[in-house]
Amino acid sequence: MDSKRLDLNLLITLEALLVEQNVTKAANCLNLSQPAVSAQLSRLRDMFDDPLLIPAQRGMTPTAKALELLDPLRHALDQARAILVEHRHFDPITARLTITIACTDYLQATVVQPLAIALKKQAPGVRIALRHLDPQQLEAQMARGQVDLALMTPEHGPSTLRSRHLFDERYVLIGKHQHPGLRQGLSVEEFAGLDQIIVSLRGGDFTSPVDDGLAALGYQRNVVLSAASFLFVPEMVAHSDFVALVPERLVSNRQEKLKIVECPFPVPGFSVNMLWHERNHGHSGHHWIREFTSELACNL
Repeated sequence: MDSKRLDLNLLITLEALLVEQNVTKAANCLNLSQPAVSAQLSRLRDMFDDPLLIPAQRGMTPTAKALELLDPLRHALDQARAILVEHRHFDPITARLTITIACTDYLQATVVQPLAIALKKQAPGVRIALRHLDPQQLEAQMARGQVDLALMTPEHGPSTLRSRHLFDERYVLIGKHQHPGLRQGLSVEEFAGLDQIIVSLRGGDFTSPVDDGLAALGYQRNVVLSAASFLFVPEMVAHSDFVALVPERLVSNRQEKLKIVECPFPVPGFSVNMLWHERNHGHSGHHWIREFTSELACNL
């Protein structure tokens, strides 16, 4: 290969193709036409003497050589991007920037709300635009610049996006302070006998994986309300004899209004990650926001 004639744009195209595994998606990401990206893929195949991407039922499948190339290629391009943006040092005090974040209402309350308050002091010119999280559309939204960051459980995020772990969450049982049947050290039978609220994000479900665990122990709980959001559940149980299992961070500052106890049997928690697209990875302002959000989330 004649390095003097090396076109770095081809390597950027290769990175996009390996990440997106689809010519059309890569073209959208690069703001190029599909024929242009197809022509560059042909040149890349000649350059590496390998097909690199093979047509599949959905998109394209990378060859073994292509998979070997992705990590060193991404590292090399990240270094090049860093060189290009070093002169544009992000000053949070004077910078003007809008960050669009997609997440659930639970994460809006537990992460984005304290983030917005902290940014007002540390980076007053940074604004946050919130969007409803749609995992099926997230990759395309990020490629088009409609979403900059997503906060979500990692197993539901596209594998082509960059990801960073923020924290692990667990569930606690909540009710009002004067609840006649709520106490630390509940038995499983006592738990199952309480009137309970569950949250069904898709709406209308009256069972969850918790009920599978209960059934394995020979119990069935009494669900009296299926809510579509966690946000109003603490207020609901504070003014009724209902109880609910909710993420701990949602109620960590509400001990004066709620009794918070441990569930009497193991309930799996979940992880929360921050996801972003390659298009924003090298931007100094976005990098600062990601670092700031990660540090904040670790201390919540």
